[in-house]
Amino acid sequence: MSDRTLTRTRSDLSDFLKHHRAMLTPADIGLPTTGGRRTPGLRREEVAQLAGVGLTWYTWFEQGRDIQVSESFLLKIAKALRLDDAKCSLLFLLAHRRPPPREAYQWPSVTPLIQALLDDLVTRPAYVLNLRWDVIAWNEVADSLFDFSGREQVDRNVMRMVFADPDMRRRLPAWREDAPRLLAQFRADMATAPDDPAMLALIDDLKRLSPDFRRWIEQPEMGSYSRGIATVFNTDGTRIDFAHEMLIVDEHRHLKMIVYFTSEDPGRSDNPPNADHGSDRPSNTDAV
Repeated sequence: MSDRTLTRTRSDLSDFLKHHRAMLTPADIGLPTTGGRRTPGLRREEVAQLAGVGLTWYTWFEQGRDIQVSESFLLKIAKALRLDDAKCSLLFLLAHRRPPPREAYQWPSVTPLIQALLDDLVTRPAYVLNLRWDVIAWNEVADSLFDFSGREQVDRNVMRMVFADPDMRRRLPAWREDAPRLLAQFRADMATAPDDPAMLALIDDLKRLSPDFRRWIEQPEMGSYSRGIATVFNTDGTRIDFAHEMLIVDEHRHLKMIVYFTSEDPGRSDNPPNADHGSDRPSNTDAV
């Protein structure tokens, strides 16, 4: 790698660290807020203290100096800066020019209070997504509908469920309407981090697994958007039509809560838009 390329990489690393340090406040990490701060965000010494690393070493690292740091050091910094899985991977690429080992990835999580809020929604399915649409937290009614707890972690992803799970696809009677709307919203979210390795890896997998995804992801315009699945056959075969609302859980980590509402919910007397009101038995058996 040329010196020019190395210089650019170190500059990108420095900008990356400064940006994510500026996005956090003392209150975010449980520190008292004091006056006299000339710039927003955390100070270098606060990041070093949170990560349990030396201030001088972290300062040199953020400045992009030619120093060698370990995987453990990078993971400590990623945790201190509250980086999600994709951002942790990008940190490794900038610092080591390679992704972290699989066991080093940090799966996002929610706070106990957010989980309590999910659990309080005892009649409405609700779950929390990250930017890749991985489902990282859910309530009991959502689990009974989508079986999140029975899926491997890699398969707890709405795009994988909709495009690469034949059993799930058979439970979506309006799949041909639902799937393009979900993909349109996913593409909008993807624009936030178009170069994230974790996002690109998911897209490559879905292109390989689903001809529909492979074809539609390249289309310039997908039409209407949707945050959640509009029509589902329940495990007992009954059809449920949903509308959705989205709540921001953590704007820095791009965590969003999707809450499902049925026509029986108070304040919702209308039917979901574009709902398919045909047969009440599954008929969509197309191959994924």
